[in-house]
Amino acid sequence: MKHVIDIDYLSLTLGYIILIIPFYVLWYYKTGLVKDAFFAFIRMTVQLLLVGVYLEFIFTLNSAYLNILWVLIMTILASYTVIKRSNLSIKIFFVPVFVSILLSVVIIDAFFLGFIIKLDNIFEARYFIPITGMLLGNTIKTIIIALNAYYNSLKKEKELYKWHLANGASKKEALMPFKKEALQNAFNPVIAGIAIVGLISLPGMMTGQILGGSSPEVAIKYQIMLMVSVFSASIISVILSINFSDKFVFDTFDNLKKINNPKKKLK
Repeated sequence: MKHVIDIDYLSLTLGYIILIIPFYVLWYYKTGLVKDAFFAFIRMTVQLLLVGVYLEFIFTLNSAYLNILWVLIMTILASYTVIKRSNLSIKIFFVPVFVSILLSVVIIDAFFLGFIIKLDNIFEARYFIPITGMLLGNTIKTIIIALNAYYNSLKKEKELYKWHLANGASKKEALMPFKKEALQNAFNPVIAGIAIVGLISLPGMMTGQILGGSSPEVAIKYQIMLMVSVFSASIISVILSINFSDKFVFDTFDNLKKINNPKKKLK
């Protein structure tokens, strides 16, 4: 296999020129997103350049304790991002969301790294951190969609929820239609995306491995198992987040509390 062609920093800087097109579209249609997009790309660039520095250090040191600590930090940041983007109360939701995401990561990492890849040390930095990062990055969006759909529907249809309770349904039975809708909203696009992989799209991990020198066959096998793992982690995270949060968001009369972030100002 040929070595991957490097991108020098001058070419990398020139590559930002293409952003003129999407930025112009956002500005022309007065979306109000130009500033957010600009700072998002600045933040992304700085973060990834820093990743390159500290991953070299972490990979070289390869300490299980340091690797676990870094994954815990990643999970905390992922939990905070989910709650913030869902406009929910940090005080109410942080613990259930964090525990849910952490459990899903533990289950899927143990299965993927220990059972499928059969690593002697599942905390091997070169596998443990990137795979966990992919799991977290790909589950955040589905959790946000699911939580938004679930609680927005509950607030809009609170009379229907109370009607079910008044007619003898348990809280679990009354909440079932709302959980069904949340899962449908979160996973319909995910399933559609999975169905077109290989025909229309080539996933990022597979492309990266091929560019890095891996054979297409190896890259494809990793990609298949990664997509299986991401889908499973997303389902586990979503359903645990909703079910664990239910323990905190209802009062003693099974009424939904005020769950939105009070500091969030609506435009």
